[in-house]
Amino acid sequence: MFKLQEANTNAKTEVLAGITTFLTMVYIVVVNPVILSDAGVPFDQVFMATIISAVIGTLWMALAANYPIAIAPGMGLNAYFAYSVVGSHGNIDYRIAFAAVFVAGIIFVILSLTPFREKLIEAIPGNLKHGITAGIGLFIAFVGLRSAGIIVANESNLVGLGDLQSPGVVLTLVGLAITIALYAMNINGALFFGMLITAVIALFTGQLSFDQGFVSAPSLPEGLLITNPLTAFGDVIQHGLYAVVFSFLLVTIFDTTGTMIGVAQQAGLMKDNHMPKARQALLADSFGTSIGAMFGTSPTTAFIESSAGVAAGGRTGLTGVTVALLFIIAAFFSPLVSAVSGIAAITSPALIIVGSLMMGSIAKINWSEFDEAFPAFLVILTMPLTSSIATGIALGFISHPLMKIVKGKAKEVHPLVYVFAVLFLYQLVFLPH
Repeated sequence: MFKLQEANTNAKTEVLAGITTFLTMVYIVVVNPVILSDAGVPFDQVFMATIISAVIGTLWMALAANYPIAIAPGMGLNAYFAYSVVGSHGNIDYRIAFAAVFVAGIIFVILSLTPFREKLIEAIPGNLKHGITAGIGLFIAFVGLRSAGIIVANESNLVGLGDLQSPGVVLTLVGLAITIALYAMNINGALFFGMLITAVIALFTGQLSFDQGFVSAPSLPEGLLITNPLTAFGDVIQHGLYAVVFSFLLVTIFDTTGTMIGVAQQAGLMKDNHMPKARQALLADSFGTSIGAMFGTSPTTAFIESSAGVAAGGRTGLTGVTVALLFIIAAFFSPLVSAVSGIAAITSPALIIVGSLMMGSIAKINWSEFDEAFPAFLVILTMPLTSSIATGIALGFISHPLMKIVKGKAKEVHPLVYVFAVLFLYQLVFLPH
C-alpha cells in the first residue's frame, strides 16, 4: 500500500520517522489550546479539536497521497483567530469566528478538487521553490534556537546570544551534540534517539517532571460547535467576514503549498518539477480545516516539522499513519504530553539539524542571474526574520514578476504568478498578517 521498496525505505524507518515528526510537533496540542483559550474557547475543547483535525488531515495525506507530511492547526493562524478576529471585533465570539474558518475550509476543498492548486505548484518558478525550502530551513533552525534560549531578544539588535550557562541551554547543547554525533554516524532514527536520550537526561537532572500525572480522559465539553453548514455561511454573510475568510484562505494555501514543496523536495518526491498526487495531498489540509472548525480549532496546515521525520528517513504515508496513531494515543495522555512538549531542549536540536539539511537547496538557486536570485534571497531572508512562511512566500511572489518586467522578460512569468503577486500585495498592505 505504501510502496516501501519503491521509496527505498522500510517499516522500521518509517515508524521511527513518524515518531520523530510527532515529537517535534506535539507541542501544538498544548500551545494551540493556550492561544485559543484567550478567545474564550475551553482548553479541553481545543485540545481534542486539535488532535481530531491533526488525525483526519494527516491520515488523508498518508492514505490518499502517500506522503510523510503531517497536518495540524497552524501557528500564526491560531493567533490571528484569537487576537485579530475575536479579539478586535466586539460582536464576534469564537463560535462565529469558527464559522469563518469552516467556510474557508469548504472553499479549500472546492479549490483542491479543481486543477487550480495543483497548477499553482507547477507555476511557482524553480528558484522560488528552492528559496522556499531554504527559507523554511532557516525558519525551523531559528525556532529551535529561540525556543531553547540560545537566541534571545536583544534591545540593541533585536536578537542576541542567550545565557549559555542556564540549565535549558546546556541541555539543548548537550542534546544537539549527541544528535549530531548520531547523525554523523548515519544511525537511522538519529533525531528520534537524540530526543529520547535528551529526555532521559532532562528527567535525571530534574528538568523534566510529571507533577500532574500521566493520564486523563479526553473530552469535548461543548460538543460540535458547527452542526449546520448553512448557518455557518449565514454567519459569515451576516457579520461581513469576507476579509477574514480571504485571510484564512490566502495564508493557509501558501503556508501549506510552501511547506509541501519544501518537504517534498527534501524527501526527493518531486518529479520533473511536479508533485505527484498533488490534488490528494492538498485536500488534506482542506478537510482538516473544515472538520477542525466543527470541533473547535483554527485552520490546519502542513507542518514544517514534517521535515524532521523526512530527515529521519520517512518517505511514505506510513510515517503519517504513525503520526496520526500517536496523536490518537496523545488524547489520553494530556498531562504527559504537556510535560514533555514543555521542555524545548528535547526537540530543539532536531529542529536545528533539520534546518541545516534544508539549507542545501541554496546550491540549486541560479545565483548568476540577479532577477532569479534576488526573489529567492528575499524569501530566504524574510521567513525567519518575520517568523512567517506566508510573508516570505508573498515577498518572493511580488518581487519575482517585478524583476522579470524590469529585465524585459515579462512573458516568462506564468499568469498565475501575476495574479497572486497582486493578491499578496493587497494582503500585505491591507489585511492583518
